[in-house]
Amino acid sequence: MSSLEINSSSFNQETKLPSSPPLVEDSACEPLGEDLNEVEENSKDVIKFTSEKLSIDEVSQLVISPLCGAVSLFVGTTRNNFEGKKVISLEYEAYLPMAENEIRKICSDIRQKWPVKHIAVFHRLGSVPVSEASIIIAVSSAHRAESLQAVSYAIDTLKAKVPIWKKEMYEESSSSWKKNKECFWATGD
Repeated sequence: MSSLEINSSSFNQETKLPSSPPLVEDSACEPLGEDLNEVEENSKDVIKFTSEKLSIDEVSQLVISPLCGAVSLFVGTTRNNFEGKKVISLEYEAYLPMAENEIRKICSDIRQKWPVKHIAVFHRLGSVPVSEASIIIAVSSAHRAESLQAVSYAIDTLKAKVPIWKKEMYEESSSSWKKNKECFWATGD
């Protein structure tokens, strides 16, 4: 993967960001014996925004490491209802430069809090039909507790800080922009 690839058309934007170095002194998943020292690998953060359908398998494969015993995933999907209305899809928009930067910060924060190895955050843009994934977050670590906590932190912090907006599209040809209650810049009603 090159350090930065951007494929953009009117709304088909896909971004792959460079790997960032780990911010903790100790390796998240150090080998236990001398024979395993040859398995050393650099930690990586993979961030991608795309209008294409997300693949759980693709994202989980990016974080698998022979040094780790856990891969935790969060998959956010479009549900078919909201407050009695039939939802047919979600429409996502993002301010990409800031969104990428904020997700990099989340990855950095995770590395300071937990000994994780790899992190992948993939987010859809554009239309996401019912039952399809709009976000997949994957984290690998030596043990499950760290990766589970990191994934939970990642989605909660992403919803609170990353400039990604969604509009629910309803069956009766109406729509509604949704406010994340976690978002720090949202005002209370």
